[in-house]
Amino acid sequence: MAATQRIAAGAVIAAVVAVSLAGCATGTDGSQGSGEGASGPRKVKQAPAPKSAVRLIGDGSTAFTGAQPYLPRAERLKPGQKPPQFVVFSWDGAGEDSQRLFSHFRKVAKDNNATMTYFLSGVYLLPEEKRDLYRPPQHSPGRSDIGFNDAQGIADTVKQLRLAWQEGNEVGTHFNGHFCGASGGVGEWSVEEWKDEISQAKQFVKTWKTNTGMSKAAPLPFDYDKELIGARTPCLEGQENFRKAGRELGFRYDTSGVNNQVWPGKKDGLWDLSMQLVPFPGHTFEQLTMDYNFMVNQSGTATQGDPAKHALWGDQMRDALLSGFRRAYDGNRAPLIIGNHFESWNGGTYMRAVEEVVENVCTKEEVRCVSFRQLADWLDAQDPQTLAKLRTLGIGQAPQQGWTSFLSARPAPAPKGVPGAPAVKQ
Repeated sequence: MAATQRIAAGAVIAAVVAVSLAGCATGTDGSQGSGEGASGPRKVKQAPAPKSAVRLIGDGSTAFTGAQPYLPRAERLKPGQKPPQFVVFSWDGAGEDSQRLFSHFRKVAKDNNATMTYFLSGVYLLPEEKRDLYRPPQHSPGRSDIGFNDAQGIADTVKQLRLAWQEGNEVGTHFNGHFCGASGGVGEWSVEEWKDEISQAKQFVKTWKTNTGMSKAAPLPFDYDKELIGARTPCLEGQENFRKAGRELGFRYDTSGVNNQVWPGKKDGLWDLSMQLVPFPGHTFEQLTMDYNFMVNQSGTATQGDPAKHALWGDQMRDALLSGFRRAYDGNRAPLIIGNHFESWNGGTYMRAVEEVVENVCTKEEVRCVSFRQLADWLDAQDPQTLAKLRTLGIGQAPQQGWTSFLSARPAPAPKGVPGAPAVKQ
């Protein structure tokens, strides 16, 4: 399934450029740690919901099972407290196929105290023989640029989604047919067409049992109408009308754009948690934090370029992400947003790079590798004035007088001898 996904990208070229693309999670079972000055989500062990709490929804494809395990409670920063360093790893079009990358990265995350976000493509839960149930905006029924799935692929994907959610991870959406570019691409869709696409994405998740005939299978352990609070659009296109549709449907964030490494704000009422530009080793421009973009800048549209360069290309992606991490960690502490696909492009070198980044950063003090839901929860819990102050910091800019002074409850006194300082008695 993941191998069938095709992503279109548009070039974003400026003084510091990236090919701006499109794109196509995992668990933890312990505390995230608490470095000095950190105030991020802390994992508290919780027992799974008792069987008596399970309430099937609709045809039993989904169910209410109580509060999500391992979902931490967001805490407001105390005056003068340094923000934690958030890192979000996310996966576009998340599904389990013969490569077993979904299950692999669930384990990687769990082993490294991380949770992630999986953006599920709704058609990955729709069997090929039922493809005509999908009626994409501006396209004929049964059309999808990433195909559909078979019974085994659906069963494997549902299993991974179930386990991922039970481990504290988030299930978002990558919508359905992944249409990019002109002639019916998502960039041309109206607000109402986005609403229809979102409704269908939900419906395929809520009726996978009916559509596959797997009536005795275990349900997904969440109410998708409540679970679904954010998305990434195909090819990073159509954000404006999607945000308007998402806001009306109760979404809380969007991660479909290109940002610099600064603290996020809101657009159209949704948190703008877009991926970011980071230093690109060996190049004079910066690169978007997504595997597909690295591939395009290294091997073009060839998904399996020169094998002799695979290791180098993976190292470049790893080092770029680590450079962006260090720039934020030692600087303004802006959340680092990373996007990926379950693909083996260029010999799987980007999967190796992501795994090495997870292992390198997620166990550090004051670092929180979290889902978008957890990051949005934390942002919502903060004093708006604190967030406004954080947004005054530039890329990689640490507070000149230190975090205690920068985020203190009242302005620090001016040093003696400078304008505004108390007069010195003679």
